[in-house]
Amino acid sequence: MDPATARVEFEQMLLGRYMHLHKRKGRRPGSVLDRSAYILLNRIHMQGPMSIGQLGDAFGLDASTLNRQTAAAMSAGLVERIPALDGGMARRFRITQEGERCLAEERTGLISSLSRIMADWPEEDIAAFADYLGRFNSDIERLHGIPWPRPQTADEQV
Repeated sequence: MDPATARVEFEQMLLGRYMHLHKRKGRRPGSVLDRSAYILLNRIHMQGPMSIGQLGDAFGLDASTLNRQTAAAMSAGLVERIPALDGGMARRFRITQEGERCLAEERTGLISSLSRIMADWPEEDIAAFADYLGRFNSDIERLHGIPWPRPQTADEQV
């Protein structure tokens, strides 16, 4: 067993544990979106309007799960249905102004939380950590064949 890979496994396990504790205690104080809504809005924000089929391909989830998630997001006024480009039966989901506002507020809160965690880190360490996480996630996406769109610059993420 490679010791470095074993360390990654251990740290990944702890990160999963912390995420589980976070979910069990409820959302981040001041949170406006649950995890599934945050991820859904992020994807639609980055890619533009998407159908249930496109969302299923993007997330690797079945239509019934996505129907529940999009229905909850619609009820909250975060997304709206719009006609398909080709005039077909399929409808696409577009993020609303309220969805954009909530997404920006949630992202700001999460970035603030991460900033508190890494308050004593040098800027170059934070950048290196982001680079390694990006590489790790890109390799997971490559193995599963489900890439996630990424902003062109760091400024576009905020």
